[in-house]
Amino acid sequence: MVEIHCTNDGKVRRVKAGSTLLELAKKTYPEVTDPKTGKLYPTLAAMVDHKLKDLCFEAFFPHEVTFIGYNHPDGRRTYIRSLSYLLQHAVRDVFPGKVLVVEHSLPSGLYCELREGSASGPAFKPDAAGMDLLRARMREMVDADLPFTTKKIPSEEAEAIFEAQGQRYKAELRRSLGRYFCRVYYLDGQTDSFHGPMVPSTGYLQVFGLMPFHKGFCLQPPSQSDITKVTPRRPQSKLSATFKEYSAWCHTTGIGGVGTLNKRLLAGGAINLINLCEARQEREYVRVADLIYAQRDRVKIVFIAGPSSSGKTSSSLRLAQQLRILGMEPKVIELDNYFVDRERTPVDDDGEYDFEALEAMDLELLGNHLNTLLSGGKVELPRYDFKKGRPFFEGNFMELDENDILIMEGIHALDPAMVPSVDQTRIFRVYASALTSLNVDENNNISTTDNRLLRRMVRDFRYRGTSPEATILRWPSVRRGENKYIFPFQENADAQFNSALLYELPLLKYYAEPLLRRIHPSSPAYPDAVRLLKFLDYIVALTPEEIAAVPPTSILREFIGGQTL
Repeated sequence: MVEIHCTNDGKVRRVKAGSTLLELAKKTYPEVTDPKTGKLYPTLAAMVDHKLKDLCFEAFFPHEVTFIGYNHPDGRRTYIRSLSYLLQHAVRDVFPGKVLVVEHSLPSGLYCELREGSASGPAFKPDAAGMDLLRARMREMVDADLPFTTKKIPSEEAEAIFEAQGQRYKAELRRSLGRYFCRVYYLDGQTDSFHGPMVPSTGYLQVFGLMPFHKGFCLQPPSQSDITKVTPRRPQSKLSATFKEYSAWCHTTGIGGVGTLNKRLLAGGAINLINLCEARQEREYVRVADLIYAQRDRVKIVFIAGPSSSGKTSSSLRLAQQLRILGMEPKVIELDNYFVDRERTPVDDDGEYDFEALEAMDLELLGNHLNTLLSGGKVELPRYDFKKGRPFFEGNFMELDENDILIMEGIHALDPAMVPSVDQTRIFRVYASALTSLNVDENNNISTTDNRLLRRMVRDFRYRGTSPEATILRWPSVRRGENKYIFPFQENADAQFNSALLYELPLLKYYAEPLLRRIHPSSPAYPDAVRLLKFLDYIVALTPEEIAAVPPTSILREFIGGQTL
């Protein structure tokens, strides 16, 4: 017998050595309780000694175990990963010879396409009848409650299987890693690789949706607010177009996944790739600047918004450079100076000051200042003293000349409610984010959220004195603010700027991997550290000599240092 310390209820359970967590879950923990809402969620996976494991994990030694459901981020990832495998199986049954490619995430779910023969083949869009057949096959497998199983096999064997299935990027990834064995999953006789645990069986995947979109469709997982319903359709056309443009760029360079990226780096192509990526990104700044310049008779204000670590600061500076080349003179107003007095700042559900709320800003003063500037007047800009919690006026005046244009950066910049009294036709809105369409392989997309977390962790450690652990623990709060104040308004942008760079994950790995390894197993940040380390383990890091080739004006210099903007 071995002891299992279950944190869900604080009890110690004695089980027979070799028992699976599924046996214990079915008997004692079929559901978990959300500590904040009290809602019950079906158990999907478990944290074993702070590491994510599937419920088929066999206990031969004492462990600390926390059973998790869809309310937990790793529970959601486990469900969505398993749902992707279910879809993959159904595609092979309904559309033989077609390859499923999970392109990227969208507000409504995962955007997927079917390709002829391989991931680089032409797109195949199912008609309405085909989509019905796909849904029906998925539902049939859910009702059959088929088990997900896993084992390690020789990497050469896995490569041959993936090549035969038209999954060239999976095979290339395995070759680039140079390992003798790899773990694969099996579902009803089909083999595949998904980088993380699965739910025990298809019967757990009761809620899903397939929504036709663009050249493919969205795979809709359950809604976080109501797991009995799928994630609803949300505006996503502009965001999708940005993703698709980046995906096309990846294929133009011949890099369709992490495996092909690793191959390029191992062949000595890092510096050439760095130069190519930076040249392309400069063209993006030129594109946005040209859009603004074409409307110079009307537009006098540029608002830039984006989530944390999207490169807003560098984007503002580089956009300003391009506008100067066109003969315009950018001026900057820092929205952080328009906070209200501390005693007027709203509080969140935990009673803490909510500095990200729209009401935390003096919107009336901001609107008056902008209207005065637009009418040719002069304003005295405030400076906010964060220690004293109130603004000061120190004789810093501003007015706009004929060629001047105002640039303002902030999380509410896409929300029309920020300056409702200002003529909206005078404002040009830009949404900036790191929207990578580079995938691990055909069925495993790279999280743009994790990409930004790595950026922030490196920057905060190097220049803000914040530990990697603190950054990880703060991240859920940051994400809540983004979901509430940024993402609902991203389709309001007149232009979307993608700050992602193909070489940035190999760059960030060099800095982030040592930081993540410092996080102690007892830390609540440890599960995320393990997950990120596992992801980075698939990527070949840049060398210091290759990192030295990153230009001093690069967005990534905002995070690793050496920027000259």
